[in-house]
Amino acid sequence: MAWWNKVFGASGQADGRVAYYDEGLALIAEDKVHEALTSFRLALKASPGDVVVLQQIAIAYTRIGMTDEAEKTYRHVLQKDPQAAGAHYGLAFLLVRSSRESEAIPHLRAFLENAPAGQEASEHVSHARETLAGLTGEAGQAERSGGLDSGPDEHF
Repeated sequence: MAWWNKVFGASGQADGRVAYYDEGLALIAEDKVHEALTSFRLALKASPGDVVVLQQIAIAYTRIGMTDEAEKTYRHVLQKDPQAAGAHYGLAFLLVRSSRESEAIPHLRAFLENAPAGQEASEHVSHARETLAGLTGEAGQAERSGGLDSGPDEHF
């Protein structure tokens, strides 16, 4: 989770947002996604347009099956911050899930260009690399079949 906060730039939070945002993170960790979504929406109200909060909202939408809303939210984040690695990652795997692989490729590349460092992120970076290689034909058949799933569950 710490690397995810780094990707989303969780430092420098405004006081009005912190309590709701932290509450949302705690609720999502308990798999209380609908409740977390409410907390994230309150955090967004306290800090309108906050890309960190918007990305957590997109993750919550994905987990409850509102993938169209998640995609719209990730795209909104990318309009505000075109280098938001977490939004590129989340959007890429939504696109792969919906059989829009060619649209996912630039988002996987953008994620990998700004990939977070560290042990916690390595699994996700590897997964993005394998998926990209599979989509672009740069991997063997075994890698291709293993790399095209929806991504690690803790992010959706």
